[in-house]
Amino acid sequence: MQKKKDGSETYHIEQDKRNVLKMREVLSCLPSFCKQYFRGIEDACSPRTRLGYAYDLRVFFNFIKDSNPLFKNTEVSDMTLDILDRISREDIEEYVEYITLYHKEDKELSNEEHGKARKLSALRSMYQYFFDAELIKTNPARLVHMPKMHEKAIIRLEADEVAVMLDQIEDGEGLTASQKKFNDKTKIRDLALVTLLLGTGIRVSECVGLDLTDIDFSNNGLRIHRKGGYETIIYFGEEVEKALKDYLEERNEIEPKEGHENALFLSLQNRRITVRAVENLVKKYARTVTTLKKITPHKLRSTYGTALYEETGDIYLVADVLGHKDVNTTRKHYAATNDANRRMAARKVKLRDV
Repeated sequence: MQKKKDGSETYHIEQDKRNVLKMREVLSCLPSFCKQYFRGIEDACSPRTRLGYAYDLRVFFNFIKDSNPLFKNTEVSDMTLDILDRISREDIEEYVEYITLYHKEDKELSNEEHGKARKLSALRSMYQYFFDAELIKTNPARLVHMPKMHEKAIIRLEADEVAVMLDQIEDGEGLTASQKKFNDKTKIRDLALVTLLLGTGIRVSECVGLDLTDIDFSNNGLRIHRKGGYETIIYFGEEVEKALKDYLEERNEIEPKEGHENALFLSLQNRRITVRAVENLVKKYARTVTTLKKITPHKLRSTYGTALYEETGDIYLVADVLGHKDVNTTRKHYAATNDANRRMAARKVKLRDV
């Protein structure tokens, strides 16, 4: 188990533990045979991924109970493995249609193509596991087509918008009186945090998990815990270095709450800052720059990835720095930028006046 020098566990290990405990709660609401499936994929998936699959399977089995008369009188937790052979392709297609828009505890929930694909992937994975183990005879999930994915334009900040956003974090322009009071207390931290996201392209979860001991100014390197569980070193430039050093002067004067002593970014309560808090502060500052774009921490990642690709033209470098396991994922999102430039070039040259 990964621990710090003082013997305490890392933020990421703590998060994994929380996900394991949540997983146990969800499993108690699922058919008992699901426990075998999740044990079977334990080495291939992170606790967070397994938890996501568990949530999705809970939606599926609740739908089957409520919609199929054959299972109406059977509690989900009492369903046995043979139910998978009794569920038809039509049942699954109806489920995919159902999750487009449904209600849960008076809340309206919806899924577009990406959400549907994720939920169907969880179902396919479970069916494939039991089918490969020869514990079921049919695999109807394999017969249901994945939703067609429509490419969306990359939402990102332009270079001038980045500069305005950073300037406004420093001076508080465009904020309400209430927001300005908070900005006066947090602007050095916020500037460091946003500069880091824009200057490295790290994920928000990687950012909040950073510890003081993860920064190496001698090499301008940062040790981060990537999605999937592995650690890597990324490097940052002078602007990020200055913003971090300015914040660390302030951070060194703060006495963190017990258990949060090594956290890099702290909340006003002197605890490790949360993903939700970072999302909210990015949204707050982005609104002073643009109302047409919905800017999230992930869009700051896209801003960095696009800028890096436009500067280098090296899709493999962009994939490596962003931590994409498959370069095709990177190419799919960022190579379109170059293609758009090539199309524009074709329109610029006129052979004859028309």
